[in-house]
Amino acid sequence: MNEATFTFRVDDALKAEFSQAAKAMDRTGAQLLRDFMRDFVRQQQEAAEHDAWFRRQVQEGLDSANAGHLVPGEEVEARFAARRAETRRSLDDAK
Repeated sequence: MNEATFTFRVDDALKAEFSQAAKAMDRTGAQLLRDFMRDFVRQQQEAAEHDAWFRRQVQEGLDSANAGHLVPGEEVEARFAARRAETRRSLDDAK
């Protein structure tokens, strides 16, 4: 693995507090910063993957609707009215 130096400016007080907190965890500031960077990169990759998945799901839904695969609103309402009624019965029976 090739290594590179990452240099940036930070307030002296923040640097001192960070170094002290790192030392309390038996870590160096550099170790923690590498961990933070890895976590950030991983989070960004996961967010990008989720976004791509979500966009595919939306497109599949749009394609399906455009192809005429729709459920009439009245049928949806009837299905969920039945579900609500069943849930109410289950709750009443549990009492």
